[in-house]
Amino acid sequence: MTAPVMAAFGVALLVSLLVGPVLIPALKRLQIGQRVRHDGPASHLAKAGTPTMGGLIFLAGITVATLWLGRGNAEAMAVLLVTLTYGLIGFLDDFLKVMKHRSLGLRAREKIFAQVVVALGLAAFAVFFAGRGTDIVVPFSGFLCDGGLRFDWGFGFFVFFTVLVLTGTANSLNLTDGLDGLAAGLTAIAALVYVLFALIVDKVGVAVALGAVAGGCIGFLFYNRHPARIFMGDTGSLALGGALGTAAVLTRSELFLLIAGAVFVAEALSVILQVIAFQTTGKRIFLMSPLHHHFELAGWSENRVVVTFWLAGLFSGLLGLAGLYRLG
Repeated sequence: MTAPVMAAFGVALLVSLLVGPVLIPALKRLQIGQRVRHDGPASHLAKAGTPTMGGLIFLAGITVATLWLGRGNAEAMAVLLVTLTYGLIGFLDDFLKVMKHRSLGLRAREKIFAQVVVALGLAAFAVFFAGRGTDIVVPFSGFLCDGGLRFDWGFGFFVFFTVLVLTGTANSLNLTDGLDGLAAGLTAIAALVYVLFALIVDKVGVAVALGAVAGGCIGFLFYNRHPARIFMGDTGSLALGGALGTAAVLTRSELFLLIAGAVFVAEALSVILQVIAFQTTGKRIFLMSPLHHHFELAGWSENRVVVTFWLAGLFSGLLGLAGLYRLG
């Protein structure tokens, strides 16, 4: 069972490493560069003009690896399709930013609408074609009784929940993508955790696709580590969020994602809390949101923030796996 997963990891890693030297110069020639917020950390101003849309690097690796090693498996193809579709949404967003020379591309409602449509399709596939059912498993409930606890509030709630999982994961990951290597490293860790999730519940196709995601992200880190030569852009962050969210839905581990992806959750919550606090009290909770910028402005180096968040992601991922105890 692990051989195709390991192969998918290796293929995606290799393809990503090979695509980078071709894509980065091409994006530079096309002047597809990152636009930096002027209200952000001053150290980020030097990053202006760094090529973006780098998610194409690992998407190439993920696509080749999954089509090669996951062919014939409907669930592997579902993960790939959602990943590429969310990547396309992000690509259109990045493209409009570059063409219109502004920091905003697609309107928020346009991006969310497209994400919701894809999530609806995934919910239908999971129930009617993958036999996933509509039950939701409660993490750590195996400590209470063998087999654990689960609840089933019907198809309507499951559809709503799937939309929430996919859009929430994609946009949380998008918010996390603010420092060199941060989002790619955290996603590689989460993807490897979900490889184990998928193998434990006998979803080999999902494991293959997530093995490819992990390999692609690690290959991308070769170019995205500090100082980054390229950024993933919304092309990459939305795609990776779509991959993790789909894996969670197909493995019945949506609630586990809140634990295994705790850093993504914290990044999103920091933005929500900052907005609520400022609108209600006129004061800010954090020096700046998302959370990684708070630590930067507090005096942490970029590398220190990234490594600390990676370690937190590793710990939360292992904690999420522990939640599977006696749920088989």
